[in-house]
Amino acid sequence: MVFEGLATRLQETFRRLKGKGKLTEDDVNDVMREVRLALLEADVNFKVVKGFVAKVKERAIGQDVMNSLTPGQQVVKIVYEELTELMGGNQTKVVLSSKPPTIIMMVGLQGAGKTTTCGKIAQYYLSQGRRPMLVAGDVYRPAAIKQIQVVGEQVGVPVFSMGQENPVSIVRGAREYARNQNRDIMIIDTAGRLHVNEELMQELKDISTEVEPHEKLLVVDSMTGQDAVNVAESFHQDLGLTGVILTKLDGDTRGGAALSVKAVTGCPIKFTGTGEKLDALEPFYPDRMASRILGMGDVLTLVEKAQASFDEKKAKELERKIRDQEYTLDDFLEQLQQVKSMGPLDQLAGMIPGMGKQLKGVKPEIDEKEIAHVEAIIKSMTLQERRDPAILNGSRKKRIARGSGTRVQEVNRLLKQFDETRRMMKQLTEMAVKKGKKGGFKLPF
Repeated sequence: MVFEGLATRLQETFRRLKGKGKLTEDDVNDVMREVRLALLEADVNFKVVKGFVAKVKERAIGQDVMNSLTPGQQVVKIVYEELTELMGGNQTKVVLSSKPPTIIMMVGLQGAGKTTTCGKIAQYYLSQGRRPMLVAGDVYRPAAIKQIQVVGEQVGVPVFSMGQENPVSIVRGAREYARNQNRDIMIIDTAGRLHVNEELMQELKDISTEVEPHEKLLVVDSMTGQDAVNVAESFHQDLGLTGVILTKLDGDTRGGAALSVKAVTGCPIKFTGTGEKLDALEPFYPDRMASRILGMGDVLTLVEKAQASFDEKKAKELERKIRDQEYTLDDFLEQLQQVKSMGPLDQLAGMIPGMGKQLKGVKPEIDEKEIAHVEAIIKSMTLQERRDPAILNGSRKKRIARGSGTRVQEVNRLLKQFDETRRMMKQLTEMAVKKGKKGGFKLPF
């Protein structure tokens, strides 16, 4: 999980503070020393660390904190506010033009995931009812055009290509195509290099001059740490970036790029890539990320993920089934698959206040094999058995285990999980009904 090392260290540091009824300046100095080391180990730019620690320390030794009844909590609040400010303060959205098409020019070095990110951006806006298209502007890298065509096909959007033509001619033609085909967002996949050079920058400047993009977004690999910040600085000086997209934020990254890039370049982070799938892209919210780092959770993002994954009609039908005690093993399997589609369990748990540390040391991911076993077990049952698991006796369980290639113990474990889920959801429904009479409370599906 991103920031795992930083989050663990900061949370341990602040946990020691919370137990103190009164803070001294020495206490604050000790905490700031730990914070400084934690940020440096997370590969945050050393100048950024120096400025951040100075700001927090100045606020933390003020009279309001020292004389507070909960000084430890006040220090955490200050760190949260300064972390949020460090990463940009407020969410910065992509600027959509009032006169379509909105032109988004994607730039970056090879290997950062630029072409895939173009597809993710298209998927993101397609899900919002927009009509995006992709432009194959990388004419140098072998199979680059084919790759973006495959990505476009997966997303379900057109890809404008003119083969190995001059990139400036390609984007000119793409703009006309977008206007003629009523495409309101045009996403240009430009060429990359292994490193920043004059030839690359000149081509990007020419493209920018030709189509005057509304957004110039740099795609950088967050796994590269401070190198990502250096790359952002170089591109920004030459092109005047409007934003940054950090990829691979779900990997084993220390997070230094996310904490440094805005402070060093002035460019806001607009999106983060959180997985390989084309829907694994999230708008970047500095306050929510700061909350996750400090172990406060991120309930808003969790709710948004749930809303995107769960069909409203199905949710209402599920609510009725639970209320009428018609919840079946088929419903159980469908829910499990929906939760899995929301992303890795450790990422979801990190959004629930206090849950991240409870899963520490526990295997976080939903195991694909375990889900396959559950599916095989349920599909090895008859329709009657799925609707009424109470009829499953010893001989039926043996038959199901043989049919699914599992053991009877696994069948029993699944049935126990199903019973616990059904009981918990029944309790939730009863609570919802009671509260609904008072204030129109709805089930959280």
